[in-house]
Amino acid sequence: MKKYLAEMFGTMVLVLMGCGVAVSLNCSSDCSTVANAATVIGTALAFGLAVVAMAYTIGGVSGCHINPAITLGAFLSGRINAKDTVMYIIFQCIGAFIGSALLYLLTSNSGLTGTGANDLQSGVTVLGGLLAEVIFTCVFVLVVLGATSKTNGATNNFAGLAIGLSLVLVHLACIRYTGTSVNPARSLAPAIFQGGSALSNLWIFIVGPFVGAALAAGIWGIIGPCCCCKKEK
Repeated sequence: MKKYLAEMFGTMVLVLMGCGVAVSLNCSSDCSTVANAATVIGTALAFGLAVVAMAYTIGGVSGCHINPAITLGAFLSGRINAKDTVMYIIFQCIGAFIGSALLYLLTSNSGLTGTGANDLQSGVTVLGGLLAEVIFTCVFVLVVLGATSKTNGATNNFAGLAIGLSLVLVHLACIRYTGTSVNPARSLAPAIFQGGSALSNLWIFIVGPFVGAALAAGIWGIIGPCCCCKKEK
C-alpha cells in the first residue's frame, strides 16, 4: 500500500505544482502565441522540476511513475505486474483529483480561473493534437525506460534529473499544440473541474499518451538490452 500512496502523493504534487504554475502564469487557456514565451518556459520548468523533486522523494518507494502512461510502458516492458499497474493508475488518478481540488480551492478564492486543463490550442486540429500527444509521450516514456534501465550505468543516480529535464523539453515542444499532457491523470482531473472544451477533448489526452507509451515500450523492446544480458524488473 505504501507504493500506491506514494504514487497518489507524487501525482498530487505534480498536478498542484505544474497546473498551479500554468494558471498563475496564465498559460492554462492559450499558450499558442510567441508573446507567451515566458509563460511557456515557466510552465515547462514547473512540470519538470515537480518530477525531479518527486523522483528523489518517492522514487525509492514506488519508482515515481506518477503518470499512467509511464506505468503502462513499464508494464508492457515487463517491469511491473498487472495488479500493480491497475493500482498505480487508480491511485495516480486519485492523486490528480486531490491536486486539482486543492488548486480549484485556491483559484476560486483568489480571483483566478481554470485548473490548468489541457486543450487543443489555437489552429490545432483534433488529428494534430492527437499526433502531438502520441509522439511526445512516446519520446518521454522512452527516456524513462532508458534512464531507469538496470543496465544503463550512464544515468544511474541521475535518472530523476534526466527524466525531469526531458519533461521540460517535451513541454517546450508540445505546449503549442495541446498545452502538453503526456499524462492521462494530469489531464483527467483538471478537465473535469474546468469543463467546457477541455472536457469534450479529454479523450485526446487519454488515448494519445497511452498509444505513445505502447509505442515507446515497443521501441525499447527493440533497442534496449536483451533479457539474456541482464533481466529487468
